[in-house]
Amino acid sequence: MNCFRCVTTLIIWAFLWGMLVPPAAGQNIDRSKLVDLTYSFNDKTVYWPNAKGFRHQKDVWKITPRGYWYAAGEFASAEHGGTHLDSPIHFAQGMATLDEIPVEQLVAPAVVIDVTSATAKNRDYLASAQDLRAWEMENDTIPARSIVVFRTGWGKYWPDRKQYLGSDVAGDIDHLHFPGIARDAAELLVQRKIDGVAIDTASMDYGPSKDFIVHQVLNKAGIYGLENIANAEKLPVKGATLIALPIKIEAGSGGPARIIALLP
Repeated sequence: MNCFRCVTTLIIWAFLWGMLVPPAAGQNIDRSKLVDLTYSFNDKTVYWPNAKGFRHQKDVWKITPRGYWYAAGEFASAEHGGTHLDSPIHFAQGMATLDEIPVEQLVAPAVVIDVTSATAKNRDYLASAQDLRAWEMENDTIPARSIVVFRTGWGKYWPDRKQYLGSDVAGDIDHLHFPGIARDAAELLVQRKIDGVAIDTASMDYGPSKDFIVHQVLNKAGIYGLENIANAEKLPVKGATLIALPIKIEAGSGGPARIIALLP
């Protein structure tokens, strides 16, 4: 009788496991649920006003004398511009460089904090700990090892530098106006032990910031940042998986990234 119960229990568990475990790799990806969160890099890509923009040169782009097509070129870019990743060393001495971030920290559940209604009234809005707690009241505690995405609605201005940054004057870092994250929100996220923060503006710190305190708080805790993400409005408040893969620059403080989301 005991053996019968054991066998019955194993059969039930095997059945349930088959329902819970996804099919073999390659069979369970619904490509219609992939969202590209990355802006293309070109001469219109928004960079910090005092940084060099993206440069791309088509060295060879033609039919060769032997009759076949050949395309090759070169590009140059500041580490922090366009859709990119800030590694923790960006504002925290001795912390991880771009190539030292474990790849398992670059794939994580996405938590989306929507503050678009507030930013519509205030270009310099700071997403606060209160905004985070409001999310938690409806969705439970922000899970550890997640990526928290701040949706401000600022993507509607890309790539208009005047609207997106608040100033389109080269080198002008004193008249920037766009939303960001408040210090108390950053401190709460450190407590939640998340892996990364993403935002659809030029910086995790808002435009008028002079001390970049949010970068300091998060980077000192080993938390990286994803800035200038695209299509944030396509993400649900929870349930998506974010995949953020930056160019692997040895000892880099940051670099361009291809960021995608897999919707639930």
